[in-house]
Amino acid sequence: MARGRNRNAAKLAQSTERSGGRLLVLVDAAALAGVDAWLIGAAFANLAPGRRLGAMTTLGELIANLAFAWAAGSLIGLERTYNGRVAGFRTHGLVSLAAAVAMSIAYLPLLRPGSFPPGTVLLDPSRVSQGVMTGVGFIGAGVIFKEGVTVQGLTTAASIWTTAAIGQTFGMGLWAPAAAGTVLVLVILVVQRKIEGMVPSRALGLATLRFEADKAPGEAGLNKLLGYPTNSLENFSYSLAEGGRVVEYRADLNAPRQGGFADVLQRLKSTPGLIAIDLERISK
Repeated sequence: MARGRNRNAAKLAQSTERSGGRLLVLVDAAALAGVDAWLIGAAFANLAPGRRLGAMTTLGELIANLAFAWAAGSLIGLERTYNGRVAGFRTHGLVSLAAAVAMSIAYLPLLRPGSFPPGTVLLDPSRVSQGVMTGVGFIGAGVIFKEGVTVQGLTTAASIWTTAAIGQTFGMGLWAPAAAGTVLVLVILVVQRKIEGMVPSRALGLATLRFEADKAPGEAGLNKLLGYPTNSLENFSYSLAEGGRVVEYRADLNAPRQGGFADVLQRLKSTPGLIAIDLERISK
């Protein structure tokens, strides 16, 4: 892999020399890092059609990169807002825009070498990208929360992280892959959500059952009442309350996602000796 990247860097330096040598020094310096030279070469190789290596990047192009990044992030955020998620339209738009700004700043000296005085310290685009993705990871962690035994926000956290990657891609001027990434994210969030709802699946929950001690059924009896194996209770825990007059069962409930918990409630509510029942969903 390292040899291939070094060959790519050498080829890039040769092509740069043929095009005028304006970025030869920059690429040769980056070649010392191997990985960074390969990333820079890949970025320049995928610039917009007709853009010569080292050609002047106009202010309009930079503004267009930022605008497209904001639009893509906001579009993804609209889907999250529509579904009632806390991190939605504004959050995704800001994340994508910030990522694009960071990458634009990192790449600007490479795209416009004549605009900066000699000795200007250059930012390493690969490290800037890494820093952006790490920082966005903390934002994603902030939207994940635990409600009872249920964990929420994982999909929104993933969409924020992906939006940052798309924003960086727009910031580099790679419109086609960034647009394709945006479309794929929307397909995952919208289309796959509907497919997921149609696929037969099961849900997990935590069941707490309280019985009069002299009428409490055993594990096998409870599963029979639930209609095993369609609905089942596993991993039982027991406790006695009110001076031994009440038996409490706590167990993991496994039931069909659609209507499974309601079916369990209907089966158990008329059971002799049942005092209380609590069914808490763990998975969606």
